[in-house]
Amino acid sequence: MTVDGGKHPGHPGHPRRRVPLAAVLAANSVSTAGTSLTLIGVPWFVLETTGSAGRAGVVAFCATLPIVVAALIGGPLIDRVGRRRVSVASDTVCGAAVAAVPLLHQAGALHFWMLCALMAVNGLAHTPGNTARYVLVPDLAEQAGTTLARAASLFDAVSRGARMVGAALAGVLIAATGAETVLLLDAATFGLSALLVAAGVRGIRSAEPDKAAAPVSLRTYRTELREGYAFLLGNRLLLAVVLMVMFMNGTDQGWYAVLLPVHAEGELGGATDLGLLTALFGAGGLTGALLYGAVGHRFSRRAVFTVCVVLCGAPRFVVAALTGTTLPLAVTMALGGVAGGMLNPILTTVTYERVPEELRSRVSGALTAGCELAMPVGGLAAGLLVEGMGATGALLAMGGVYFLATLSPLVFPAWRTMEAPEPQVSSPEPSPPDPGPAARTPRSSVS
Repeated sequence: MTVDGGKHPGHPGHPRRRVPLAAVLAANSVSTAGTSLTLIGVPWFVLETTGSAGRAGVVAFCATLPIVVAALIGGPLIDRVGRRRVSVASDTVCGAAVAAVPLLHQAGALHFWMLCALMAVNGLAHTPGNTARYVLVPDLAEQAGTTLARAASLFDAVSRGARMVGAALAGVLIAATGAETVLLLDAATFGLSALLVAAGVRGIRSAEPDKAAAPVSLRTYRTELREGYAFLLGNRLLLAVVLMVMFMNGTDQGWYAVLLPVHAEGELGGATDLGLLTALFGAGGLTGALLYGAVGHRFSRRAVFTVCVVLCGAPRFVVAALTGTTLPLAVTMALGGVAGGMLNPILTTVTYERVPEELRSRVSGALTAGCELAMPVGGLAAGLLVEGMGATGALLAMGGVYFLATLSPLVFPAWRTMEAPEPQVSSPEPSPPDPGPAARTPRSSVS
């Protein structure tokens, strides 16, 4: 018999069972804040040290191509190694890679190829950690006694809040002490994130290695990868989402890695305005995520998503191209952030509803790979466009791509299936080491 209303330590919602979810949310927020520091600090560091938008685009390409590679092949590895271990190892490697940039620069030993290589290592290690934390949320939410939609909104809200704080802090620190300090602080955030997950997610079954997996071999690993991609390719809604988000992420990478830093340096108030604008977008995103968690889920998913996806991106490209002052762009980014903040809770909930737990890491890896496929090209293209046709032309060209991509929910009928969740069908037991060439029956999800 208990004295806390019947909630024994193993009961969902008991304070002890809320700690793992809180730890993952805290770790993800710290890691995301650090990522915001890098998002602003690295492009500014390149512009300060080289003065070249093209080189900023090359660094962005080197940083994002490994993200896609890691997402393409990393899903089964996450389950075999264990989600907690992958998250901790990911943050540790990222922290070391980011810290090496300012340390080598201060020693006078940093060459451009080294910067590209370190950013590539950071990108390669970053995605598995993010995926590992992401796929833990449904199980941790159930243990904490909260709804899936609320947990998804909270996961996105804390990430956006951290992004806002990180961006604002990056702008201030760059203006006051230089980009090197920002990168050292980013390295420290990765270390803190690793400690939070290592200590807070101990003893969680879904966070530990999958002991039931078939013995490691190239054939079984390939089969497990195929299961994730077959699941994704078997649903038209997922394909529509991945294609749209792929173009959005590509143009967003060009925006943050090249276009916005160049615009802030040439037309606005420098690093401080860059941090302010990024923080305002994050603040709007936090507001939007919280609004959706509070009231947005009462309305049609498709209607909310369709309106918000059109408003969240393209307007800021146009405003930046047509104005040379901070205020109009600040208002546009704040409002666009609110619209953007509504999107991820919807997509995350759709994913969690449709993907069986045993396939979650593999399908999330496939989704991440598809959604981030254009990011390396986006950063590189933005740098080349700025050098070839000027900042204004580059902004209008990439804004046009963004706008066309976001018309997808209005054009393709597959989006109508967003309203009702599909019944989950667990995948068959893993094949023995000699599986046939055919993949499992695919179904759906989105990242």
